Formats: sequence, structure tokens, C-alpha cells
Amino acid sequence: MDAPFEPTPLSDSEYHARTAAVLAGIEATVDRWLQDDVIDIDTHRTGGLLELGFADGSKIVVNTQPPLHELWLAARSGGYHYKHAGGRWLDTRDARDFFERLSECASAQAGKALRFEPPKG
Repeated sequence: MDAPFEPTPLSDSEYHARTAAVLAGIEATVDRWLQDDVIDIDTHRTGGLLELGFADGSKIVVNTQPPLHELWLAARSGGYHYKHAGGRWLDTRDARDFFERLSECASAQAGKALRFEPPKG
């Protein structure tokens, strides 16, 4: 299915840099929350795959898909695919922003409001 927007063409190196920044930003946010005693979320990263583990045993998985130049999100609410467009990662089905949905999914699974932000730059 075609995305409801025109994805921004990225070279392989641009794709890898942007997805690495997303994963690093998510990890940094979770680390900051742990340090500030906001919430305890376990993180485990293997290459382009980042797992977030919640107290109720549920997980959110963020995974890079280099051949497709996509970013995937799997949560209790479902699975989502994102392409880069206009400086944002947008859902290929409904053009919803990756960080909005990640925040919504994490908040639902954590039982408290959590907000992820895109990396700066």
C-alpha cells in the first residue's frame, strides 16, 4: 500500500544516521526518566532493534528496516510502519507522527503519561 504522503528520498547513510538518532534519543529519554525516578522501563538494544520493557511485562519494539528505509513500531495496540517525510517519521497508513504514537503506546502500557520527542537537529 502506498503511503498517504510523499516520502523524502534518503541515501542509505542518511537513513542509518536518522534511525540511529531516533533509537539513541529514545534510550536517552528512558535513561533520564529512570534517573529522575519518573518510571522504570527496561531497555535492550541489539543493532537496529530497541525493546522497551514495562512493569506489566508488556513490550514496545522499535525496529529499523534498512532495505525499505522504514522504522517499525510494535506495541500492545498493534504494529506500525513509518517512512521519513519532511523531517518527520510518518505512518504509512494514516501519516501519524512516530513520536506521537510511541508516546501514546508507552503511556498506555506504563499507566501514566509519557512523552517522547524527536531528536534535535
